[in-house]
Amino acid sequence: MAFRDTHDVPELLAPAGGPEPFRAALAAGADAIFCGLGSDFNARRGARNFTYETFAQACREAHLLGARVYVTQNVVIKGDEMPRALALLRKAWLLGADAFIIQDWGLLAEARRLWPRIECHISTQANVHDARATRWCGELGAERVTLSRELSVAEIGRIAREGVELESFGHGALCFCYSGVCMMSSLRGGRSANRGLCAQPCRLPYDLVDGDGNVISAPGAGRPLCPKDFRTLDDLPRLTAAGLGSLKVEGRMKAPDYVYSVISAYRAQLDDLAAGREVTEADEAARSRTLARAFNRDFTNSYLDGRSDNDMMSYDRSNNRGELVGTVVATRDLGSAKVRRGGGSGGRDRFRTVTMAEVDVRLDAPVGAGDLLEVRPQDDPSQFLTTRAEADAAGGDVICCKTARPMPAGCPVRVIRSERAMDEAARAASGEKRRRLPVRVAVTARVGRPFAVTLTCAAPLPSGVASATAEGFVVEPARTRAVTREDLVEHVGRMGTSPFEPVAFDVDLDEGAGMGFSAVHKVRAQACDLLEQAILAPTSDAARKEGLADVPDANALAAELRRARGRVRKALAEEAPGIAAGAPAARPAGEVCALVPTPEVARAAVAAGATRLYATPDALAQARGRGAAWPMEPVPWLDEVCREVDHDRLDPLVREGCPCGVGNVSELVLSRERGALAEVRPCIPVHNPSCLLALEEAGARGVWLSPELTLGEACELAGASDVPVGLVVSGRTCAMTSEHCVLQVANRCIHDCANCRLRQERCALGTRDGSLMPVRTDLEGRSHIYAAHPLDATPQMGELFSAGVTRFMADCTLLGEAEAGAQVARVAAALAAVRAGRKPAPRAKGATSGHLFVGIE
Repeated sequence: MAFRDTHDVPELLAPAGGPEPFRAALAAGADAIFCGLGSDFNARRGARNFTYETFAQACREAHLLGARVYVTQNVVIKGDEMPRALALLRKAWLLGADAFIIQDWGLLAEARRLWPRIECHISTQANVHDARATRWCGELGAERVTLSRELSVAEIGRIAREGVELESFGHGALCFCYSGVCMMSSLRGGRSANRGLCAQPCRLPYDLVDGDGNVISAPGAGRPLCPKDFRTLDDLPRLTAAGLGSLKVEGRMKAPDYVYSVISAYRAQLDDLAAGREVTEADEAARSRTLARAFNRDFTNSYLDGRSDNDMMSYDRSNNRGELVGTVVATRDLGSAKVRRGGGSGGRDRFRTVTMAEVDVRLDAPVGAGDLLEVRPQDDPSQFLTTRAEADAAGGDVICCKTARPMPAGCPVRVIRSERAMDEAARAASGEKRRRLPVRVAVTARVGRPFAVTLTCAAPLPSGVASATAEGFVVEPARTRAVTREDLVEHVGRMGTSPFEPVAFDVDLDEGAGMGFSAVHKVRAQACDLLEQAILAPTSDAARKEGLADVPDANALAAELRRARGRVRKALAEEAPGIAAGAPAARPAGEVCALVPTPEVARAAVAAGATRLYATPDALAQARGRGAAWPMEPVPWLDEVCREVDHDRLDPLVREGCPCGVGNVSELVLSRERGALAEVRPCIPVHNPSCLLALEEAGARGVWLSPELTLGEACELAGASDVPVGLVVSGRTCAMTSEHCVLQVANRCIHDCANCRLRQERCALGTRDGSLMPVRTDLEGRSHIYAAHPLDATPQMGELFSAGVTRFMADCTLLGEAEAGAQVARVAAALAAVRAGRKPAPRAKGATSGHLFVGIE
C-alpha cells in the first residue's frame, strides 16, 4: 500500500479496542488510531483496551509507519479521580501518545495548565456543534474539535472557517441521542454513557403509544430508537471540500475483521481522491461490498444532507444485516437423525435428535467459501437461521446449503460474515500482513571511501522528514567480479523484517568496485536501525520528559484550585457584584424554582410557592404568539443543542445583565460576550471542582448539578462553588434529546411540527416491563424522551441546603396546572421544613431518588 501525504484529504482515523484491531487498522492504512489505555477513563470501558506495555509497543509500531495515536479520556471525571486521570494522561504521553480526546472541561483545564505542550482534542461527548463553540475550544488551547454526528456538510464547512481542525464521525454506529446528554442508560440501570458503560438501551424494542395507551408504531417498526449505521464513502469529496480534517470510524468494540474491512475501503477511496483518480464502477462495487459484509445495520448519510427522516432508522432490527446476496428458491427436508452429544453418566453416550435440511439459494452477488449466511423468513423474521457457503460462487449461481430445518422459498439470504475478511484481518492482527513505510534509498560505493546507505522517508511524517545514513567498510577494487548497480539495488533493497519498503534508488557506484554482500547487508541493517531511531526520537521518553511536571496529588491539586478560586472570586465580584457569594452566610436563603411549559402552569406554580420561573424558548415563543402573560418573567431555559440554524431563535434570549439557563458551551460563550448571567444546565455535566472552576471562568454565574451525581458528590460541589448552585429535585429527568423525531415511527409525519396533531398528544415509549417513557417533540422536530419514573429528591433537601445548594427546581415540563401546583408545593414545603430545622416529608409514592444513593458506574 502506497504511503501518501495526509494533507491532501482528511486523516483516516481508525478505532482500536485492543492490540489486534490496532494492528489490523495499521495494516489497512489508517493515518491515526484512537484507543483507550486502561479501563477507567474512556467511553468504551468494556473494550479490551491497552496495558502500559501493549500501548507502548502499539505507539512504536504506529510511529514507524507515520501514524498517530490518540488516547480517549472521553468521560466525565469524578472529583476524587482527577489526580489519577491526570496521571494516566501523563503516563500515556510518555509512552508515545500523540494527543488526548477529552470530554470533561475540568480535565481539559488541568491538562492545559500543567502541560501546555500536550495536544488535546475535544470529544464529541462535549456536545459541540457550531462555530462559536468551536472557536472557544480553540481559544482554550484545544488543537481539534470532534463535532456532533448530526451536522450537515454545510455546517461543517461553516465551522471549518474558524481555523480549528475538525474531526467528524464518518462510518459506524450512530447514537440516537446527541452525544454527551444521554441519560437513558444510567436511568435504566446505572451504567452511564458519560462514564463509558452505555448499555445501549436505544437498540431495544419499544412501542410508541398514544395518550390512551394504544400502540401507534407502524407494523414491523419495533425499535424506534435504533438508527442505521453511518456511511460516508461516497461523500468524501464534499467533506474534503468542506474542510474536514479527520474522518473518524466508530468501532472500539468491534473485531479486527470489521476494522480491517472498513479502513481498507475508506483508505482506497481517499487515496483515489488524493490522486485525482476517478473511482471506477468496479472499485465502487467492491468497496461497497466490503463495507456491507462488515457489521452494519444498513447505512445512512441523512445527517450530511440536513435530514433526520425515517430513511436513517433501522426500525425492524438492531443487529448485523450484512449484505443481501440471494433468495431461497427450493428447500428439502432430509428428516432427522440422532447425533452423539458426548459421554453421559456411567460412561454411556448421550444423543440428541436434530432435523436436517437443504436449501437452494439463487445468488445475486458472489459468495466465498466459508461465508456465514443468514436465512430469514419475511413473514416471521424471528425464525431465522444461519448456514455457510461451502464453496466460492458467482452471482447467478444456485448453491446448496445445509440447514437445521427447511426454509420457505422466497427467504432473503445475506452474507453476515466474510470468511476472506476474517482471514485477512487475522493475518493483519498477528503481524503477518504488514504495511511498510516507503523510503528512498541512496547508495554510495566509491573506491577508497566508506560504503554508505542513506534512507529517507518518501513523504513527510507528522514530525517532518526523517533520514538516516550508515557507513561501513571501505570500498576496494574488485578482485574477481565487479559489483553492478542491479546487485546493489537487489541486496540493499532486501529490508527483511524492518518496517521499510524501498520505492526509489540512487546508486553512486564506481566502475570496477568490489565488495562482499554480507557486508552490504550489515550496513543496510544499520541504516534501517538508525532511521527507526530518527523516526521515534520526537516521541521518545527522554524527549517528552523535558518540562513535564509531575502530577499533583489530591492535596496539591486542591490547594491549586483554592488559589485559582480566589482569582475567580475576585473577578466575579468585579464583573457582577452579588453573584459571587463568597461565604456561605452570603448565599440566598433558598429559592423554589419551576420549569414551566405555559403561563397557565406558571401561575399555578407561583401560587404554590415558586419564586423563580424558567421556560424553554418554545414555551416563550408560543406564549408570545397567543398573547398570554406570565405571572413573572421566566428565565430562558435554553436548548441542549445550538447549531448554526438555532442562533436566530436562541441568541436574542441571551441579554446583558439577565439570567439564562445555558444547555451547551456555545450559549455559555455568548453569555459571557454579552454580559448575561449564565446558569449552566445539568446537561453540561459538572462532576469535579476543576470543571466547576473552568465553567465559572468561562462565564457561568450559576450551576445546575447533573442528575448523575450522588448526594455526597452534589454536596461537595455545592460547597466548592462561588456561584449559586441548583438541583432539580422533582419531575422527570430528560433521558434523551435527538435530532430525529421519534413520533415518525408511527409513519404519520406531516413535516410541519407546529401543526402536528400527534405532537399534541401525550405519547410515550412503552418498555417490555410495562413502563412508559414520555415523549415530546419540540417545534424544531427534535425528540425529548423522559424517564419512566418521576424523581423526588425533596427528602434530601436538608443535606443539600446545608452544603450550599440554594435553588431547588420542580420540572413541570410534562405537567398540567394541578399536577404542577402539587409538585411545586411539595418543594416549597420541603424548603420551609429545612429552614425551620425539620425533616421534609418522605419521598412520594412511586418516585425515585435518582442517583443520590446509587451512583453511576
